[in-house]
Amino acid sequence: MTQTGIPILTNDVSDVPKRLTFEEYRFYQDNTDTRYELHRGRLIPMPTATALHSRICQFLVYCLREYFATTDQNLIVINDVGVRTGIDSSRIPDVIVFPPERWEILCSRKGAGVLDLEETPNLVIEVTSENWRDDYILKRAEYAMINIPEYWIIDPNKKRVRILTEPQLEDGYQNQEFVLGQSIQSKQWGNLQLSVDKMLSPPIVEDLIKAKKAEFRQLEQQVSEERQRAETERQRAERLATFLREQGINPETI
Repeated sequence: MTQTGIPILTNDVSDVPKRLTFEEYRFYQDNTDTRYELHRGRLIPMPTATALHSRICQFLVYCLREYFATTDQNLIVINDVGVRTGIDSSRIPDVIVFPPERWEILCSRKGAGVLDLEETPNLVIEVTSENWRDDYILKRAEYAMINIPEYWIIDPNKKRVRILTEPQLEDGYQNQEFVLGQSIQSKQWGNLQLSVDKMLSPPIVEDLIKAKKAEFRQLEQQVSEERQRAETERQRAERLATFLREQGINPETI
C-alpha cells in the first residue's frame, strides 16, 4: 500500500485473486509501487504518469486551492484519493474536490483512502494518458452514476478540456468543450478563471509561489511607504499647529 493509502498489487498474476470485494480492495497490500483501480471486482493497473501529466495535476491543485481560499469557500483539493463508484468498483481521479469534513472522516478510517458511495465529491478531474478511453467512456459513466456534479477531462494530446455537468440526464453528462485560446467555464464556480493554454502547458508551481511571494513583498513595501507618508504628514501637521499656538492662533479655528 502506498503512503496515500491506495492499494498496490504485485505484477505476479499468480498472486492476484480473480475478483476482489470493495473491502478486500481497501485492505489489499503487497510490496510493489503499482497502483490499481477496481472495476467490477477486477484490479486495473494504472500507467505511470508522464512528467507533463504530473505537472498539469500540480498546477490544477495549486490553482483550485488558491481559488477556494481567496473566495472563502469551504472546499479542499486533493490527489491520490479514491472514489467508490459501485458495489465493487473504485477509481482514483487525478484531482478531487470535496468538503473538509469528509477529509477528516477519510483520515480517521482504516484502510485505503477512498470516498464511499454516500460521500460524493464536488468535482473530479482526469488528465488523459494511455488509458484515455477509460476517462471518456467508463469513468464518465461511473461518475455520472454516482451523481458527481462536475467532471473535467484534460486531454493534452487533443489539446482540449471537456467539462461535464448534469449527470442526471438520460444519457449521463452534458459536456462542453474548450480549446486553446479559451478559458473554461465551470457551472459550479462561474468566476473561476483558468485558460486552456495554461492548463495544457502549465507554469511550474514553484515559480508561481515565488511570484506570489514577490507580489506580497511589494504590497507590504507599498503599505509601509503609505504609513510612513501618513506619519510624516501627521508630524508636519503637529509642528504647524504648535507654531500657530505660539503665535496666539488657535489652529482649530482655521
